[in-house]
Amino acid sequence: MEAFAYLLNVLAPEHCSPSTLDTKDPTQRAKLVLDHAEKMNCKRYLTPTDIVEGSANLNLAFVAQIFQQRNGLSTDSKKISFAEMMPDEVQASREERAFRMWINSLGISTYVNCVFEDVRDGWVLLEVLDKISPGSVHWKHATKPPIKMPFRKVENCNQIVRIGKQLRLSLVNVAGHDIVQGNKKLILAYLWQLMRFNILQLLKNLRFHSQGKEMTDADILNWANRKVKNSGRTSQMESFKDKKLSNGIFFLELLSSVEPRVVNWNLVTKGESDDEKKLNATYIISVARKLGCSVFLLPEDIMEVNPKMILVLTASIMFWSLQRQPSEESEASEISTDDSSSVKAPSSDGEDFGSEAAESISNLTMDDAASEKSFVESISSPVGEEKVANTPN
Repeated sequence: MEAFAYLLNVLAPEHCSPSTLDTKDPTQRAKLVLDHAEKMNCKRYLTPTDIVEGSANLNLAFVAQIFQQRNGLSTDSKKISFAEMMPDEVQASREERAFRMWINSLGISTYVNCVFEDVRDGWVLLEVLDKISPGSVHWKHATKPPIKMPFRKVENCNQIVRIGKQLRLSLVNVAGHDIVQGNKKLILAYLWQLMRFNILQLLKNLRFHSQGKEMTDADILNWANRKVKNSGRTSQMESFKDKKLSNGIFFLELLSSVEPRVVNWNLVTKGESDDEKKLNATYIISVARKLGCSVFLLPEDIMEVNPKMILVLTASIMFWSLQRQPSEESEASEISTDDSSSVKAPSSDGEDFGSEAAESISNLTMDDAASEKSFVESISSPVGEEKVANTPN
């Protein structure tokens, strides 16, 4: 009962009465406590006797009502706690979302709700590796969830690191134990390298005459600049870190160069203020999705020029463009035979990639909920449920 008196005096000193603690009679003191609480807009649904006798349920409800009226937490302190959130944590959260969407788009049997938690037993990453590099996983040496023995999780994750090194990923000082422990920084670094490997392999397989030549980041950068330049625009991208990309104009011009009808320039702003940049970035994502590009980034990634997500966006547009070039080239060829002087090829860019375009591959689409269709379904044999079924429990 004294605890109630002290609590109310702290939470609502303007209503406190010195006589509450001076009163010796327990029932009278309980009555003063209830009077104090009533001034705080707490409903009186228990009696002084209930407090004196220590009715557990009624006292708990009384405390809950006091907390609802005066919890001692100020709005300012909440704002401070949000303001103190580290930029790295915000960035990690955005990257986690992007990688989660990418993993779920691959069509693996396990649905990922939280990357940092769901990859710790190693199974999800083994499924991802087998999807983007078929045959790389030794399923006889893998353990399927639920996994009770911790060392089995370490075995799964050790195989993940081993396969990553075989794929020439940079995994210096990375061990399976780091993934089991949920090291966010290392998990994000590993997933980024997997995502990049997947994208470059997709683009490489789309090029008929690559003759085994590896696709590089520079190839993607040069393709984008050449595409925009040959469409008559002047924007150029110096690198995937180019701060000029924040206004979104380059990507809108790139999208327009691969499909002139897709961009409504009446909706495009100059991208000078943050609000204008966000409008352009949001429109870029909308247009890219409309085309059928796989999009995993947020408007903020474009505004802040996140180089990883900028690379993925550019590669996705390139992938879509190369998919449709065979039909474009044949149309341009037919037109040039009839009247070469009147030709204006739909995506004429005179670039090397034109002759290296791929056969028809199913379009990839992506929405916020993450499409269930695999991003790599077109080039790799699916990891069937049959293989998973044969894996050890």
